[in-house]
Amino acid sequence: MWTETTRANYDRRSLRYASDLTDEEWRFICPHLPARRDRGRPRTTSLWEVVNAILYLLRTGCPWRFLPADFPPRSTVQRYFYAWRDNALWPALNRRLVERHRQSQARNATPTAGVIDSQSVATIQVGGPRGLDPFKRIKGRKRHIVTDTDGLLLDVLVHPANVQDVHGAVPLLRSLRQTYPNLAHIFADRVYRGPKLLKKIEDCGPWTIEIVERPTGVKGFALLPRRWVIERTFAWFGRRRRLAKDFEVKQETQTAWLYIASIELIIRRLAKAQE
Repeated sequence: MWTETTRANYDRRSLRYASDLTDEEWRFICPHLPARRDRGRPRTTSLWEVVNAILYLLRTGCPWRFLPADFPPRSTVQRYFYAWRDNALWPALNRRLVERHRQSQARNATPTAGVIDSQSVATIQVGGPRGLDPFKRIKGRKRHIVTDTDGLLLDVLVHPANVQDVHGAVPLLRSLRQTYPNLAHIFADRVYRGPKLLKKIEDCGPWTIEIVERPTGVKGFALLPRRWVIERTFAWFGRRRRLAKDFEVKQETQTAWLYIASIELIIRRLAKAQE
């Protein structure tokens, strides 16, 4: 809950834009960005400003062409954004920051348990894969994610909304096992129950899926153990207006924005802990 104390602690009015990185936050990102090349034309663009521009787009949800003039040119920011999307910089950076955040809390760097869930979001008329989720009555895509037990994003898969959760979980958990080989226990809702999912992923190692059921007789909203952390993660994403809908043509682009939102959250936590 926002109070006068918490608002003062997270006040960012001293920055040009509230989405800009502070010096402390930039230090967590800077070492992981591509270094200057030894050959060719020297780099003249500030990567700090490029990241600030990307975070501005994430927080405000404005189109690329509406990027303010005090950032680098739109074409330059786009070039870096798509290059970093295609070379998997965002998931690699997110993984390192998750490990660092867990270590700062005296926890193992690599998690052994996670939470899985999906969120259906509408798309706009820009093309790309999409489908109808009949249960949510949403035509668009699903953001299928796995978090650790603190709600930090571990892996994400974006797919059409007509793909059932139990089917979308198969490639997601296969990818997760490659990144976090020690993670073998998953908390989930009843959509993932039954032996079919475990049968599909048994070739990539042992798994246990614990179904967190709603208490009997409870109607409406209920705070469920373990599962509430992933709902909180979706709520964090909802505060980024670029993620209010899926505005992207490619699923890979939406995936990149989700990782960027996770990175922004983690570096703010790490910077705040050092104050």
